[in-house]
Amino acid sequence: MTLPPRYFEEVYGASEDPWNFETSAYEAAKYARTLAALPLERYARGLEVGCSIGVLTAQLAHRTRALVATDINEKALARARERCAALPQVRFERRALPDDLPAGPFDLVLLSEVLYYLSPADLERALDAVLARLSPGGTLLLVHWTPPVHDYPQTGDAVHEAARRRVGHGLRWRCGERHGDAQQGYRLDLFGREV
Repeated sequence: MTLPPRYFEEVYGASEDPWNFETSAYEAAKYARTLAALPLERYARGLEVGCSIGVLTAQLAHRTRALVATDINEKALARARERCAALPQVRFERRALPDDLPAGPFDLVLLSEVLYYLSPADLERALDAVLARLSPGGTLLLVHWTPPVHDYPQTGDAVHEAARRRVGHGLRWRCGERHGDAQQGYRLDLFGREV
């Protein structure tokens, strides 16, 4: 089962920064590595799915001429809009995976800490939708927590492996990394859209 919107309403109702994006050294290091993994210094049009309160969005904005950042939760989006108010190249939209993505094409799509909330069937549909919006030669970057979480439908490893199964069918794999350990770690995989 894909986690419903009320799950995130409860999470953001309990805390304005439920995953400590603003204060965590782990998150800061992960954001730095995420941005360092991007093969281009600047992208024309980017898409960040699951932007939450916009901490990574504010950093990613400096690498894009135009950035669409989406999230399922309006409270998170309000904080993200406030954080990025001085970044006119960023547009925020309330949208949900797998069926409600903005129209492409995008030459960069970032999916960070979002795909493991989807059921296996919804994950497949989301990956198809993302691939359909990715420009030929475009960059797809996935970054996900790898330890199991009891209420998430999938693990980070499962969602990355689903994306890797598309290699040769619209995607090419460029590189992958693991950071941290079994208690606190993440996986990063970089793909390119076949031309």
